[in-house]
Amino acid sequence: MSTHPQPPADSARHQTGRPRAAAAWLLLVSIGLIALTMRGPFVAVAPVARALEGDLGLSAGELGLLTGIPVLCFALASPLASLCARRLGAEMAVTLTLAGVLAGVLVRSLDGTAVVMLGTVVLGVAITVGNIAVPLIIRRDFTQARQGMAMGVYTAALNVGSFVTSVATAPLAAATGWRAALAASALFALVAIAFWVAAVGVRRALRPEEAASAPSEHPAPRARSTRAVTVALAFGFGGQAFSYYGVTAWLPSLLSDELGLSAAGAGAGASLFQIMAILGALGTPLLARYAGSRATVATLGILWLTVPLGLLLAPGLWAVWSSLGGAAQGGGITFIFTAILTVARDQAAAGRMSAIVQGTGYGVAAVAPSLLGGIHTAAASWTPPLVVVLVAVIAFFAGTAAAVLLAARRR
Repeated sequence: MSTHPQPPADSARHQTGRPRAAAAWLLLVSIGLIALTMRGPFVAVAPVARALEGDLGLSAGELGLLTGIPVLCFALASPLASLCARRLGAEMAVTLTLAGVLAGVLVRSLDGTAVVMLGTVVLGVAITVGNIAVPLIIRRDFTQARQGMAMGVYTAALNVGSFVTSVATAPLAAATGWRAALAASALFALVAIAFWVAAVGVRRALRPEEAASAPSEHPAPRARSTRAVTVALAFGFGGQAFSYYGVTAWLPSLLSDELGLSAAGAGAGASLFQIMAILGALGTPLLARYAGSRATVATLGILWLTVPLGLLLAPGLWAVWSSLGGAAQGGGITFIFTAILTVARDQAAAGRMSAIVQGTGYGVAAVAPSLLGGIHTAAASWTPPLVVVLVAVIAFFAGTAAAVLLAARRR
């Protein structure tokens, strides 16, 4: 990578003619720090759920909302987030994300059920803006050869944030109380803000800047093929997100029920599923570069299938399935988001495409925990929920494979 990020090829990158404010490494570090703030805040609720229930008198449904609201925001607010990035510029959109995370975690740590819910909504909307804006920064400021690596760092950091928060929140709450434990995410946001401003400069971080819209030079057939790829990626990301949130929600309970594992043992299975995603996120761009997109999709699909099939056929090897599936889920989101950056013809198209894919995928993911839990309760068995996850994983493979074939045909 050169000292400064390479200028993009599309018109949106050339509109200002300004020099880059940061070395590539500083921008990459900033992206990693931003990602640390974008999953941990709502993962932090689960370790202190009992304390929240006791102090605020929350019902089980209300507790579920504290983790479900952000995912719903990811789905419902994606078009708004895309519009925000387009009208204000990606830099200010990221700044709003970090400010919103900071405000959300602080408000959520105050007293009162309504205030906690309000803080959660602020968090959800702010993170949704970041979900759209950060990949746009990666597309614009890194060469195509480096975009996969940058996206891998971004998605790996998402999982690092989730893992660190899930491990540290309970001990921190025991020492300081649940309010301070939930507010601790504000420290990550403050550090990320400092690095972000250093990376892009105060003026670009705080000044709205509407992107100039240039007429497309691409003919209608290419636009139609891009729409087809978008539909395929949305289908694939729906399967990816449903599988991820479903397994994340119920894997500890399944291991406890089926194998009699202690809470610590079941938690280890969940931790493996999260931490191995870092390997998948960082390894997938390398695999795609040297083995090609088709081999990468096939590998990720096979690894993902080991989770439902392995738990159905050989649950005693849960550590293996958690590890392989964790690598698959980290690699899956990296591959899909990188594909969006590669296929989109310009920044505006990338934002719209990302909003469609993420809105669809997270909308499907929002129903996964409750649907799988309801199926388990009705069947009094974990076999039917695992079959549903199996179908979702097949949808992930089918959607991403179709997108690869459609993109190759277009080229």
